[in-house]
Amino acid sequence: MTKYNEIVKYIENEISNSNIKFGQKMPTIRELSEKFQCSKVTVVRAYSELQKNHIVYSIPQSGYYLVEKNNTACEDLNTNIINFSSVAPDESVLPYQEFQHCLNQAIDIYKQSLFNYSDSKGLSNLIKVLTKHFQEYQVFCNTDNIFITTGSQQAINILCAMPFPNGKNNVLVEQPTYNGALKSLELNNISVIGIERNFQGLDFDELERKFANGNIKCFYTIPRFHNPLGTSYSNEDKKRILKLAEKYDVYIIEDDYIGDLNIKNNSYPIYYHDVSSRVIYVKSFSKILLPGLRVAAVVLPKILINTFTEYKKWSDLSTPVLSQGALEIYIKSGMFKAHGKKIRNIYSQRMEALKRSSLSSNIPYIKWHIPDTGFFACIEFTNNVNSAHIISSIKERNIYVSDMKKNHLKDYLNDKILKISISRANVDNIKYGIPIILDEISKIKSHKKLIFKNIFDL
Repeated sequence: MTKYNEIVKYIENEISNSNIKFGQKMPTIRELSEKFQCSKVTVVRAYSELQKNHIVYSIPQSGYYLVEKNNTACEDLNTNIINFSSVAPDESVLPYQEFQHCLNQAIDIYKQSLFNYSDSKGLSNLIKVLTKHFQEYQVFCNTDNIFITTGSQQAINILCAMPFPNGKNNVLVEQPTYNGALKSLELNNISVIGIERNFQGLDFDELERKFANGNIKCFYTIPRFHNPLGTSYSNEDKKRILKLAEKYDVYIIEDDYIGDLNIKNNSYPIYYHDVSSRVIYVKSFSKILLPGLRVAAVVLPKILINTFTEYKKWSDLSTPVLSQGALEIYIKSGMFKAHGKKIRNIYSQRMEALKRSSLSSNIPYIKWHIPDTGFFACIEFTNNVNSAHIISSIKERNIYVSDMKKNHLKDYLNDKILKISISRANVDNIKYGIPIILDEISKIKSHKKLIFKNIFDL
């Protein structure tokens, strides 16, 4: 065995025996050189191999440190809880180790910028990288149109609050929709109007009436992998929405939060079809990378740039440079592309497992709505069922599901739908948990039948 391999093996054994722990500095190059009686170049080569395998990472002028292993992914498993209600991404599929290396590099590259305010528009190097990266989403733009925000929530907050050139005041939202958007509108006292979106899509006659008569400045929509329905608009529906927006001078806020999971070659964002600068494209990186990253990008029509700049600047002065720099490195290195391929496979496999598990019970009064990929699927009740009671009974068996109360304006509440999120539920969770959910649903109906039978027997 060569000295280089001996050092690698030694370090791995020290880690395995817990002699080296996370946060503790690794043996120095000099120490290992003396211990193994080899050159410092040999030690550096060994550390480079360990770094390449995501076992250690380096901090310039400090040394090497052990990469923290992700143990939190087993949290729900250790408590015997299967969580079909969480929208948070599954920690076991997030690229902690790879991104940690990008953060270390970003600290070294952008260390001077960390101590000063940066451009409120965003890190110029990241914006340049995103112009090319967005082409994979069929979003073609230039650097002038891209702004970096502190998460997509900030982008939504600014866009809903700022004035638009059409001089209108109301924001139109799908019902149901992302609860963070509803909360933003509520807290900022912004006038909001709803339009029902069901599993078949929108009523376009109704959409035209709202656009024509509702004083609508912008329409907030989630065309792909809707939160919480899980559905996606067809390209034809996207074109119809855009055509009506052009006709009635309405801007579209397109939230493409997990467009990265798209597995259909011909499924494009609304932005792709826009030739009249009507669409504002919002892209989050939190759901597929790290929730704490808090970096999103907004692609704006030219006419909105000055107003958005002013609101963004006095919202937070600037988005943290470190997060932006790390994301730039992560995308430019090709790691983002590899991670995207990985998660597309994971979530399409989970949805396939959900489809198979949904067949484990034939309950006539429910209808499943399961897309090919994404985070969300739904169980729709076709008659009157107490969904709150079902949620409670399922929870007693350590399985969490949720309704859509938080996703609705009060006038649109629909309590006949259970939301099934697979963002944190793996294939084994699905195979085990879904039959239990269906069993509890069937018990509720059976219990009702028994009550009616006893009444009639009296």
